[in-house]
Amino acid sequence: MNAQKKSTKKRQKKSLHKGKGKSVMHKMQHLQQGNFWVQMIITFFVFALLLSSYSSVTEYFAAKEEVSLSQLAVDINEGLVSEVEVSGENLEVTYVLIPTEGDDESAAEAVVKKSKKETEASFTETLVNYGVTYQALSAVNITIADPSGFRYWFLALAPLLIPIIIIVLIIWYLSRQVKGGGGMQAFTFGQSKARMVDPNDKQQKVLFKDVAGAKEAKEELLEIVDFLKSPKKFIEIGARIPKGVMLMGSPGTGKTLLARAVAGEANVPFFTISGSEFVEMFVGVGASRVRDLFKIAKKVAPAIVFIDEIDAVGRVRGTGVGGGNDEREQTLNQILVEMDGFEPNEKVIVMAATNRPDVLDPALLRPGRFDRRVTIDLPDREGREGILEIHAKKKPLHDDTDLKVIAERTPGFSGADLANLMNEAAILAAREARKEVTQYDLIRSIEKVMLGPERRSHVLNKKEKEITAYHEGGHALVASILPYSDPVHKISIISRGRAAGYTLKLPFEDRKMQSKKEFLDDIAVSLGGYVAEKMVFDDVTTGPSNDLQVLTNLARNMVTRWGMSEKIGTVALAGNNGEALFGAGVHGREYSEKISSDIDAEVKEIIDAAHTRATQILTEHRAVLDAIATALVEKETLERTEFEDLLREHHIPIKEKQDIEHSGV
Repeated sequence: MNAQKKSTKKRQKKSLHKGKGKSVMHKMQHLQQGNFWVQMIITFFVFALLLSSYSSVTEYFAAKEEVSLSQLAVDINEGLVSEVEVSGENLEVTYVLIPTEGDDESAAEAVVKKSKKETEASFTETLVNYGVTYQALSAVNITIADPSGFRYWFLALAPLLIPIIIIVLIIWYLSRQVKGGGGMQAFTFGQSKARMVDPNDKQQKVLFKDVAGAKEAKEELLEIVDFLKSPKKFIEIGARIPKGVMLMGSPGTGKTLLARAVAGEANVPFFTISGSEFVEMFVGVGASRVRDLFKIAKKVAPAIVFIDEIDAVGRVRGTGVGGGNDEREQTLNQILVEMDGFEPNEKVIVMAATNRPDVLDPALLRPGRFDRRVTIDLPDREGREGILEIHAKKKPLHDDTDLKVIAERTPGFSGADLANLMNEAAILAAREARKEVTQYDLIRSIEKVMLGPERRSHVLNKKEKEITAYHEGGHALVASILPYSDPVHKISIISRGRAAGYTLKLPFEDRKMQSKKEFLDDIAVSLGGYVAEKMVFDDVTTGPSNDLQVLTNLARNMVTRWGMSEKIGTVALAGNNGEALFGAGVHGREYSEKISSDIDAEVKEIIDAAHTRATQILTEHRAVLDAIATALVEKETLERTEFEDLLREHHIPIKEKQDIEHSGV
């Protein structure tokens, strides 16, 4: 009975949700239909007004009855005509209706008719020739109208112009409707799509105080600000300010934000456009947009032009399929000419951002164009703390929050990652109906940004839970034993993102370089989960798949990029992204089959040695591995203090900061 009630409630909820969805859809359809009918009604009334005006003019001409010249002569002799107005060949005849017996004389009504006279003779001569007596003619008031003035020409041209005006208005109205969909924008392809930030717009204005974690970059850019503010002192001494500034750094390090801060500090207009917005399917559009952009910027100079992701158009020329006629290359050529061509350009500074400086054309980076390159690194601990403080200004923080601890636990985070971290912490607090962000929210948001949200619904069965516990325990135990591995901060078998579990390792301090010994220990740690599964269950699952990919790439980079192989020697055989140097990876590698075989053998030797080390550690400390796995199955998550307590119980020394320093790292 309970099952039936639950199923009935589920069906009711589904039907309710379906009903809500349908009602929303119906509302949207009604709104769209209402807008359509409103436009149709407006269009109908406009056309009706135009047609009524046209019909009134045509009726004005068609309402007058036409009388022949001979009949007009008879009517004048009979005294029925009171007035005749001569306008060229046209005659406007006014008749007086004589009231019948019994009617009031005031009820007599004048009737206007039209006629035409002969062109060879005057009007009076024509009437005399038709037999009109001079006595009858003297009783008629004859006036000669001057065929000129607005009314004359309007009445003369209205039958021709009004239909044309109606057609033009219809075409204009339809073109406006089409333009909303982009159909009439063909003539605006060559115009620049850059967005300008007004220096007086306080909402969009960014200053250097709003940017943290890039001290050296800000010092470099302060010279640009100083030149834009007071260029006279540089010109007097003969100095030339750099025409272009290239901002290089990893994604999310704040390149665009720094460019906006330069414009904000200098209080000059800021034009921003993406490199991909130059190129279109039509040939020559990109170059036209570049010309238009610099033309606009020169008019409001001094100004800053910022091209984001310039590698979209600034790649090395000669590699495109279209050769010299390639649209991207034409756009790049126009940028080169505008920056350092025949026309001097002293008041427009071009700033660009890219995270791929290795693929840029050499002509773009030569002195005179982008002659100043500013590298923006990932923030250090102090920089991360400053970034967190900036993003925490508008968020109510609890008294227990310590941003210094969060900065220590987020090595390798970019500015964008830290902004996302603070936002996720605020979302977690709001979801739990709290008014302040606590330290616990910030710590949870670190893992959410790094690994993804928890998947509580992804429940593992007992066997899978045990396998995952031994897998993560293997990683943690090997990392704790090896001297050059980072200390473990947390172990969990709760699914996050695509991982069934995770082991969080964090260094004691930031480091810019890594040694061969550290890489070898990292490979052994990555194999810890694989070895633990095979040792305990005599089988291997798909769980270590990502670990194997990471360690294989790391070992291959040690051999081919960093010269960490004694057999291969100090030779770089691959570029930054695993491709052969100088773009030759597109066509093939630049080393022999023997070298390729030696690389594979060396990579396998590194991995086999790490496998042996991990097996030796887990075999020797099997009791510790079992204790870690048991605790994970029971608690699902082990924090750093709980994990270190387990290690102390089994007489395994805990890693301290001084141990890492004494080991030579």
